[in-house]
Amino acid sequence: MNNTPYPDDWPDISTKLYNRSVKLFNAVKNMLSVRLDLHADPQFLEGDIFLFNHFSRFETFIPQFLIYEKTGAYSCAIASGEFFNEDNVLSRYLKHVGVFPHDHDRLFPLLAGQILRGRKVIIFPEGGMVKDRRVIDKRGHYSIYSRVTGNRRKLHTGPAVLGQGVETFKAAIRHAYSQNNVTLLRQWQDALQIDSIDQLIAVANKPTLMVPANITFYPIRSSENLLFKGVELFSDSLSLRQSEELLIEGNIMLKNTDMDIRMGTPVDPCCIWDWRTRYLMDTVVPEISTIDDVFTLSSRPKNWRQRLLGSYFIKNAQCSRDRYMEGIYANVTINLSHLAATLIMHYIGEGQTHIEKNQFYSILYIAIKHLQNNTAIHLHRSLLNPDDYSDLLKSTNKRFDYFICAAKEAGLIQDRANSYQFLPKLLAEYDFDSIRLENPIAVYNNEAAPLRTVRDTLVAAINEFAGIDTNKLAAWHFEDECRALAWEKQVYSSSLFAEINQMEDTVADPSPFFLQPPVLSSVEGPVLSSVEGEQVNGIGILLIHGLLASPAELKDYGEYLVKQGYTVLGIRLKGHGTSPHALRDQSWEDWFGCVQRGFSILKAHCRRIAVAGFSTGGALALKLAAQRHHEIIGVIAVSVPLKFVNSAFMLVPLLHGTNKLVGWVSAFEGVKPFIENATEHPHINYRNVPVRALYELRLLIAHIDELLPRISTPTLIIYADQDPVVSAKSAPAIFDKLGSKNKKLQVITSNRHGILMENIGGVWRAIDDFLNELRTANRVDRSLEEMYDCIPLAAQGVKQGKVSKKHL
Repeated sequence: MNNTPYPDDWPDISTKLYNRSVKLFNAVKNMLSVRLDLHADPQFLEGDIFLFNHFSRFETFIPQFLIYEKTGAYSCAIASGEFFNEDNVLSRYLKHVGVFPHDHDRLFPLLAGQILRGRKVIIFPEGGMVKDRRVIDKRGHYSIYSRVTGNRRKLHTGPAVLGQGVETFKAAIRHAYSQNNVTLLRQWQDALQIDSIDQLIAVANKPTLMVPANITFYPIRSSENLLFKGVELFSDSLSLRQSEELLIEGNIMLKNTDMDIRMGTPVDPCCIWDWRTRYLMDTVVPEISTIDDVFTLSSRPKNWRQRLLGSYFIKNAQCSRDRYMEGIYANVTINLSHLAATLIMHYIGEGQTHIEKNQFYSILYIAIKHLQNNTAIHLHRSLLNPDDYSDLLKSTNKRFDYFICAAKEAGLIQDRANSYQFLPKLLAEYDFDSIRLENPIAVYNNEAAPLRTVRDTLVAAINEFAGIDTNKLAAWHFEDECRALAWEKQVYSSSLFAEINQMEDTVADPSPFFLQPPVLSSVEGPVLSSVEGEQVNGIGILLIHGLLASPAELKDYGEYLVKQGYTVLGIRLKGHGTSPHALRDQSWEDWFGCVQRGFSILKAHCRRIAVAGFSTGGALALKLAAQRHHEIIGVIAVSVPLKFVNSAFMLVPLLHGTNKLVGWVSAFEGVKPFIENATEHPHINYRNVPVRALYELRLLIAHIDELLPRISTPTLIIYADQDPVVSAKSAPAIFDKLGSKNKKLQVITSNRHGILMENIGGVWRAIDDFLNELRTANRVDRSLEEMYDCIPLAAQGVKQGKVSKKHL
C-alpha cells in the first residue's frame, strides 16, 4: 500500500527535456569559472549505481549530465520529498528528468526498474551536505554528522540494498529462463519496457556494480561574491546557513575553482554473500513475481526463508556500505591546501605554537616529491606540474600564498617575520554551518584525514628535512625538469594545437640530460657515464641550447665533455621540444628561470662551473654570468644574436603588438602568430617560429646589451664569419662591451649557424683550450684556498710548539 502522495508509477524520463538540460548545463558550465575534470576508467562508467560525497548543492546536478556525455546513458537521482509536495514547474521538471522523491514507498523498485532498463542511478549516501568534511573519527571509524538528529551516524545503506535487490531480481529472471517460463519473462519484459526476452536475459547476466566517486573542490573560498551581494540586496536578513552557503558555493560557481570528479574501483553489492545467502537465494527466487517482492523480503516476508534472507541482506548491506565508504573517501584529490592544513594540525597536536617559514615550505616540497611516487592516492594537477610547486623551496608559491592569505583573514594564523604563528581559533569548535567560513584549515584537514598516508608522509618529511641531502634535492630538481617536459607535452598535444604541430618534424629527444663521469655517478634519473678510466676534474658544464631547439642540440657535445671528466647538465628552456604553441606562451624570464634551476642542480655536484650557451642560450649564459656567482669560473657564448642578418627582424615588435591588439579585440590569435623557419636541423628545431618568441628574444638582447660591462668572468666569444642568421658584427660588439679582463674572441670560417652542434671549424677544440686554461687557473686557486685553510691550523701548531716556523 502506498502511504505517500505519489502515484505507484512515475513519469518516464523525457529524453527531449533531458537532452535540452544537458545542452543548458554545458552552456552554463562554459559561463562559470569552474574547471570540471572527470577521472574515470571507461569500464567504471559501465557501472549501475554511482555514489558521490556531498559538499555543496552545486554537485547534485553535475554527475548525471557528465555520465550522459561520456556514455549516452540517462541517469536517475534522488531528491528530498519536499520538492514534490506541490505540483509546480520545478516538481514537474524534476519528475521528467529522472528525479525521484526520497520518501516514495516504491523508491527502490522504481530505481531497480531504471537500472534494468540500462539507466544509471546517482546517490549521495551521506544524505545531506557534509560541510565539515569530517568523515572519520580519532579511532579511524567512518561516520558523519546528521543535521536532522544532531548526532554522528554511518552513511546510508540504501545503495547496497538497491544493488542487492537488482541482483536478486536478475537471479529470478535467470531462474525463470532456466525453467522456460516464457509467460513470466514476457510479463517482466513488458513491465520493464525491454525490446525482447533475449535482451532481458542479457541484462540479467550483467553484474550489478556500485561505483564510489569523490568530488573535490579546490580552492575553498569564503570571500563575498556577486551572488551573495545580489541576494543580500533583495533580502532583509539571511540566516547563518544561507549566508554560509551563498559565500562558499557562490565562490565555487563564480570564481576559478577546480572540480575534480574521481571514480574508484566498482563494488559488487553481493561481494560478501556467503554460501548460506546464496543457498537461500536459490530457494527464494522461484517465489518472486515482481520487483516489489524483492524489496519486501525484510519488511513483509511471506515465510521464514524470506525473513532469514532479508536479515542476511541487511547484514550484507552494512558490509557493502563500509566498502563503498572507503572507496568514496579514498578518491579525494589531494592538493597543496590539504598538505598544508594536515601539517599545521599535526604540529598543533604535537603542542607547537608556530612553524618556521623555510621549514614549512621545504617540508611541503619534500612531501610532494614522495607522494608523487605513491600510487595509492590521487594528486591534484598542481602537485604534478612543477610550475605549480617547484618554487616552494624559494619560500614562495602562488597557491600556497592564497592558502596563507585565507588563513590569516580567517584569524587562524599570524604572519611573523620568519614564521607562522598558530592562533587559538584553529582549535575552537564551530557550528556545522559555519566551519567552512571560520576554519577552512580544519575542513581541508578533515577531507584528507581518511588517507592516512598523507599524514604519514608529512611526518616523515619533517624528519627528513633536518638532514636533507643536497644531492637528493638536486635529483628532485632534475626530475622536476623532466616532469615539466612531460606536462608541457601533454598540455600542448591537444587538438587545439594540431594544425601547427602537424607541420613539425622534431623527432630528437628533447629531454634535459645530466651526464657524470663514472666515479661521480650517483644522481637519480637518466645518467650517462663516460668511458672508464677517464679523469674526473670536478668541474661542471652547464649547456644551454638555442631558440627553437632543445637539449638534443647539444647532447653530442655533452657526451664529448663528459669523456674528459666534466660533469655536464643540458637544461631545457621552457616551450622547447614540445610545440611552437608552448614556446608562444613563454617569456625570456621563463627561459632564464630554467637556466637558474639548471645552475642550482649543477652546484650540488660541482664547486666550479663553466656555462656554455649557443645562440639565445649564449645570451642567457651571459645573463647568468652577469649575476657574478662565485661558482662560475668561465662562460662560453657561441653565435649570440646581438644583431641579425635579416633586417626584417626589426619589424618583430610591430607585428607582435598587432597580434596582441587583435587578440584583445577578437577571437583570432593574431594577424600572423607564426613565421615559417627554414631550419638547418628540422629533427630538432621548430619549423614554425612564434612571433612572441622573437619579440622576447629582442627584449633579452636589449637587456644583455646593458649587462655586458658587469661581466667580470673569463669569457670566450665564438662566431661564424658567414652565419646566415646572426650578423658577424654581433661578436665584436659583445666583445668590446664585456667587462671581463680575461676575454677571447674566436672566429670560425663557416656559412652555417649551428657551428657548436656540428663542431665546425674545430669549435670543440677551441673550447677545450679555453676550459684547460680555466682548469689550470682553478687548480692554482684551489691550492691557494687549501694553503689559506691550513694557515690557521699551522699557526695554532706553532703556538702549541708542534710546528716550527720554518715550515710556514
